[in-house]
Amino acid sequence: MRLFVRWAINALAIFLVPMIVPGVEIANFYTAVIVALIIGLINTFIRPVLLLFTLPINILTLGLFTLVVNALLFWLASTIVKGFTVTGFTAAFLGALTFWLIAWVGNAVAGTKK
Repeated sequence: MRLFVRWAINALAIFLVPMIVPGVEIANFYTAVIVALIIGLINTFIRPVLLLFTLPINILTLGLFTLVVNALLFWLASTIVKGFTVTGFTAAFLGALTFWLIAWVGNAVAGTKK
């Protein structure tokens, strides 16, 4: 049950990001649900491998390079799902940061944090 609540919160966060960040567009809430699923799968399977490969630069930047990895994965999701567009790296960076913030607050309010 908690998984579906988190998925709904992430979909709502994705749906709200284009209202805050210029350069990010989403067609409708159904697309946001699909994007939330894709981002979840990307974060489960691809993100750990990328973080492992970028560990040296992550150590040098004290973990700040993780923000770049998150932006690239957010941008990757936009290439997979039709109806979800991110126009450039700056929009991806701000969109990923905004998505994280909204989802974090939503999950904290809903009590679905681990």
